[in-house]
Amino acid sequence: MTLCAMVPLFREIYGFRDLLWILVARNIKIRYKRSALGFLWTFLNPIFMIIIYSIFLKILKAFDASDPVYLQKLVTGIIVWQFLAMCTGDALHAVLGNANLVKKTSFPRIILPLSTVLANLVNFLLVLPILIIFLFATGAFSMGAASILLPLIILTQLALCLGLSLILSGLNLFFRDTEHLMSAVMLAWFFLSPIIYDFSHIPERFQRLAMLNPMCGIVTGYRAAFLGTDLMAPRLVGLSLLISWLVLAIGVALFQRWQVTFGDKL
Repeated sequence: MTLCAMVPLFREIYGFRDLLWILVARNIKIRYKRSALGFLWTFLNPIFMIIIYSIFLKILKAFDASDPVYLQKLVTGIIVWQFLAMCTGDALHAVLGNANLVKKTSFPRIILPLSTVLANLVNFLLVLPILIIFLFATGAFSMGAASILLPLIILTQLALCLGLSLILSGLNLFFRDTEHLMSAVMLAWFFLSPIIYDFSHIPERFQRLAMLNPMCGIVTGYRAAFLGTDLMAPRLVGLSLLISWLVLAIGVALFQRWQVTFGDKL
């Protein structure tokens, strides 16, 4: 889908911006519905995760002795991964879980997966200060040259998450086993991405192939921005980021084609 073709879509979404924000707020509230601490879990979950990893990695002696900031890289990677995982998980029911709204109301259907992604973006942006505080407290925080690219990296991950959410939210209507299949796909994708290891550990002959995985460039970019680590291969990182925007374009095109049949599939 070309940029010119997307302009009317942007205008349509903007015309229903009130509905979009209502759905974003609803999705945020639903996550912690009936929870005693409610929205506080947004901050508590990453804190508990950092504590647990810090304790058990020391007990199991699973640190990479050659890397003094292994724990910090691991925590950064996992927090970044969780943003993607939460978006893809919520996307599966973005349309399917709003059957009554789709059947009875006229609005751009793209608002449904978009609202789930934006709700998770709010959660992610609130978690980032916790990550920065942890990195700063452990002496690992370093505003490298890549920090200038942080807004672009966040936008690129947002593009990837939205593109995948559009594909999955529509695909799950046509193929209801998508939800179960995604569990295996996400597990494989996690280990194929440099989350529990550094990109430099990938053999050089496979690094170009690895960068076809958009999460390689995204995770490497976040680590470079927060920890001052080397981008390794800037051109390959650029390729990885470009693929994320390509996924968004494909997601929008497929979703716009599929949405005309949503009413029949619900």
